[in-house]
Amino acid sequence: WTLTIKILKLQKFCRKMIIHVFPDDNTFVIFQSQINTNGFLAVEEPKVESEYLGKMPASFGMIAIFLGDLDNSDGVGKVYYRQDSRPSVLLRTIDHISQAFPQDDEIKPTHALIITWENVAAHGEHGRGDGLDRKRNTFQLVVASMASASYAILFYPREGLQYISTPVAGQSVPVHAGFSQGLVQAWFSWSSSQGPYYRIATDDEASVRQLSEETNSGRRGVWVYEIGTSPFFSSITPGLVTNLSPEEGVAVGQVEQVSESPPRNNGEQQEIEFPPYEHEEEEETPEPELPPTIYPVQYQPRYPVVPESPQTSYPEPVQTTPFFSKIVFFQRMWFVFFSAVFAYSSETCASNRQKCSSFADCKDYTNGYCCHCRPGFYGNGKDCVAEGKPQRMNGKVSGRVFVGNSPSPLEFYNNDLHSYVVANDGRAYVAISTIPAGLGPSLQPLSSLGGVIGWAFALEQPGYENGFSIIGGVFSRQAEVTFLPGNERLTIKQEFKGVDEHDHLVVSTELEGRLPEVPHGSTVQIDPYKELYQYGRITSSSNRDYTVSLLDGSVQTKTYQWRQTITYQSCPNDEAVRDVQPTQQLSVDQIFVMYDSGNQLIRYAMSNKIGSIHGGPPEQNPCFTGRHGCDTNAACRPGEGVQFTCKCSTGFTGDGRQCYDIDECRETPEICGSHAVCNNQPGTFRCECVDGFQFASNGKTCVEVDRPIDHCQRGTNNCDIPERARCSYTGASAYICSCLSGFVGDGHTCQDIDECEQGRCHQDAVCYNAQGSFTCQCRPGFHGDGFQCAPELEKTQCERDRESIQVSSDTGSFSFFRPRPAVSQYIPTCDQHGAYEPTQCHGSIGQCWCVDGNGQEVPNTRTGPGQRPLSVIPPPIGPTTRPDVSPVAPGTHLLFAQSGKIEHIPLDGYSMNKGEAKALLHLPDRVVIAVAYDCVEKMVYWTDITGPSISKASLEGGDIISLVTTDLESPEGLAIDYLARLMFWTDSMKDRIEVAKLDGSQRRVLFDTDLVNPRPIVADPSYGRLYWADWNRDGPKIEMSNMDGTDRTVLVKDDLGLPNGLTYDPESQQLCWADAGTRKVQCMDPNGRNRRTIVEGIQYPFAIVSHGRNLYYTDWRREAVVAVDHTTDRETDEFLPQKRSRVYGIATTPTQCPQAYNYCSNNGGCSHLCLPRRSGFTCRCPDVVDGSCVERNL
Repeated sequence: WTLTIKILKLQKFCRKMIIHVFPDDNTFVIFQSQINTNGFLAVEEPKVESEYLGKMPASFGMIAIFLGDLDNSDGVGKVYYRQDSRPSVLLRTIDHISQAFPQDDEIKPTHALIITWENVAAHGEHGRGDGLDRKRNTFQLVVASMASASYAILFYPREGLQYISTPVAGQSVPVHAGFSQGLVQAWFSWSSSQGPYYRIATDDEASVRQLSEETNSGRRGVWVYEIGTSPFFSSITPGLVTNLSPEEGVAVGQVEQVSESPPRNNGEQQEIEFPPYEHEEEEETPEPELPPTIYPVQYQPRYPVVPESPQTSYPEPVQTTPFFSKIVFFQRMWFVFFSAVFAYSSETCASNRQKCSSFADCKDYTNGYCCHCRPGFYGNGKDCVAEGKPQRMNGKVSGRVFVGNSPSPLEFYNNDLHSYVVANDGRAYVAISTIPAGLGPSLQPLSSLGGVIGWAFALEQPGYENGFSIIGGVFSRQAEVTFLPGNERLTIKQEFKGVDEHDHLVVSTELEGRLPEVPHGSTVQIDPYKELYQYGRITSSSNRDYTVSLLDGSVQTKTYQWRQTITYQSCPNDEAVRDVQPTQQLSVDQIFVMYDSGNQLIRYAMSNKIGSIHGGPPEQNPCFTGRHGCDTNAACRPGEGVQFTCKCSTGFTGDGRQCYDIDECRETPEICGSHAVCNNQPGTFRCECVDGFQFASNGKTCVEVDRPIDHCQRGTNNCDIPERARCSYTGASAYICSCLSGFVGDGHTCQDIDECEQGRCHQDAVCYNAQGSFTCQCRPGFHGDGFQCAPELEKTQCERDRESIQVSSDTGSFSFFRPRPAVSQYIPTCDQHGAYEPTQCHGSIGQCWCVDGNGQEVPNTRTGPGQRPLSVIPPPIGPTTRPDVSPVAPGTHLLFAQSGKIEHIPLDGYSMNKGEAKALLHLPDRVVIAVAYDCVEKMVYWTDITGPSISKASLEGGDIISLVTTDLESPEGLAIDYLARLMFWTDSMKDRIEVAKLDGSQRRVLFDTDLVNPRPIVADPSYGRLYWADWNRDGPKIEMSNMDGTDRTVLVKDDLGLPNGLTYDPESQQLCWADAGTRKVQCMDPNGRNRRTIVEGIQYPFAIVSHGRNLYYTDWRREAVVAVDHTTDRETDEFLPQKRSRVYGIATTPTQCPQAYNYCSNNGGCSHLCLPRRSGFTCRCPDVVDGSCVERNL
């Protein structure tokens, strides 16, 4: 390539550069640019001054840094430019770009064009004659280029601008700064229209003055813009850092006041960032080697700029031009770049055939395999669809979006998205449901939210392919949208998951950020646009204009910037992928957007074509224009000229103008083979194996299911005898053998443990070993259970009296039984400490009397038969009723937490007695999350995340008792085992589940792995089971385990969003949960079967509890307690607290505890924790052991 430089010796001169380049496709293209003394860089031949001064935007493309009627004819003002690729210059350029775009990486410019307008004055302004007192400005433009993007850096004097306007046609007009595309040719037309003009400063002089006072790069007076990707300036994206860096000393909004004409010495130049000219010997670093796609340019002689004024001598500027950037015409287009992730390995088709589509063939290559769609189908081989057949896309949309200046976001979860594309003419229709009225109108400008399916199935022009043909249906798309001028930002993330069994493309979409508000009732119009899709790149950017028509008849034109990335998998051996045009253009027109407030639907429609990036006469064949009249289930086949034929898609029959579905199941009944049923679908069919059979590895043949055998139940296991070992069924046909407590071995052979050799009994006790067990007995003179023995204490007077009376009545015969007194004999009664009971009675005569401490009868206290003496009852000892809490009346109640209090609602059967609802407990400055109830002691337990702590109080009133106050961060779930006297809780910050006694002692961590956001937890004491939910957004799940931490199992992991609430009903044995993501209440049995939906479309449930036929859940958005009848699957009642705020945990207070066997009665004989499990229990030690502790399984 060659470089030619011309210096025109004119009062208004420009330097013109012609660059000849050879792009990758070997097409010879000429690009040109011109540097103008009026403060701009033109990318095509500029017009005369009268056609652009004061008449912006201009009809030619330009970068205007300080465009006005400027003058350098006095010899003081000068214009320099050079091309530089030295490391020191490039590093300084990288520093500015990286500070403006902190999230961008791999910024590696290969060269920079530096243009300096030094000490230029406004034309027509005259001073005293020597020119030194004229107002002058110095400013600079740097264009940095690299393979994937180009950037423009604009420098303005930090000490302020000397002037901000120039005379035009006798008037003072503010200068312009911005980027103009000029005239662009319309698509499929020979006419031209004015392209976009991105303005940096407005017509307001204050806006121009701010060029030197503010920034978008963190440095005062420095403005950085990404201006697109070679070979097109595709878009303008401003820097993201509008706050000044700390070293600047002044924050935005507190700009230092700089006078319009700051004082400076005559002849002093304003400071600039890059020197306008430098001699080569100033830096001896060798020039870096350029990438192979850039060719060295011939060295050009240096041209001095000769000053016209001979009175003053200035250094002669020198220009070096070793390299030059590709500066090219603007185009009104979008760029979309792709990052190909080669996911295929070196495996072969023999083991991977099932990974290909059923409409594809697998082919082995030297380095692996590839899938190829068969004739009549298109795609990437892993996903294939029939040519000409309409395509559908289904998915879910979730988001958290702020609208306008609203401080609160609008949240929505799993809203349905449906799309339909008529593939043979490129028309796409998209609808998203349940969009609230506060958000729907403002989503109208985002037609590309669902329009990506238009690109995937766009009408293909000759030699070009749509997205699905190239990359299939599995890819990721992320877009960053910035709205101007308000700088609102929105992030769009979409995961396309391929084609499902119904031939529908599946997608999930997430929105996060802020949208400018579009008033309700307004309509939005989007003009036709084009996108450039480049394969193999990783970044993109674009600008989009849209028009908002308001109800009052006014019209607003607005803009947003779009940056996106698409990542997909590809096969490196696929010749078809390598032959894809590297750059293709998507043309979108007939765009229709509408928000249907009545049905809460947002609708988009558009027509899409994929073809060449170059202009030219449009294709006339109807197959390429979409005007062919073929059936929607037919492919259009082009012929000569405008001739074409219509052919029905695979799975349809007809003449192409009308196509009918082929019922393969009826015409070929044996098509699915044995043990399978055939289900016909439009254009295809589906085979399903009958019960008891499943598909083999080839995905076609149905084979009998290998039914599992429970060898433990059948008795066909090889474990030791049941008296010594236990057989545990683990699923499928597997089992585990383990020795019973008191035996040791591998479960197949177990031997008795002699516990007496281990010193298990007290030192003052005798140990007796037995098979699988042992006993301890205190020695004579000691009493206790053998594990703890204490010396016999001296008997009290009451005890001696009882013993003497019993001995005196002994018959003298030896017996192991306690002697019995004579029927008429009176025997005193002693309390637990051996003292006389205050009231003594003689049953034989039916009289009672009071006694003193020595057992002597108090006179005048003896009563007649059947009566008890009067006595003074001492006041009760312990907690008393709190003055601000009313004790709860007998009966079943609902307890629920609301910020700083716990309230109760009496239940009349299953109806909420709302009139009697009141506060049970006031907890100011606390946030109560979980609530649980102990039916034995009538105590309410709760967790508090502000302490954090776990506490309890009596339903009958009394003081608050703190149970756990240390080593907590965010306790959010709580469960009570009323049988084993245990409590369990989840901590969502520490990501663990713990257990402790009901008094908070003997804490033990059960689980601290594979937990992200555990919240609800419930217990099933009768079976020793725990259930909990983890609302991890990346993988929500519901799990189960025994209370001792064994047999942990994931019960549910599919179709979950935010499972906040969980409850277990022991009567119906149903596990139910409330999901704020799917907005459903669902139930199933404890084994994960028979899952069903109770209600759906609810708002934001938090907690749930079961009582009889009803489920009661709390809802954050409704700020209410809601009743649901799970036998009729409908909502029956709602309670709104008097003070409206978020409601949290909920529990019931049953009048009596459910009857069940208590394996941990008397603590199961454990030294510390007795933890139940199915049909047994386990003795476990707390994490902090006080003294000796023994662990064992029973």
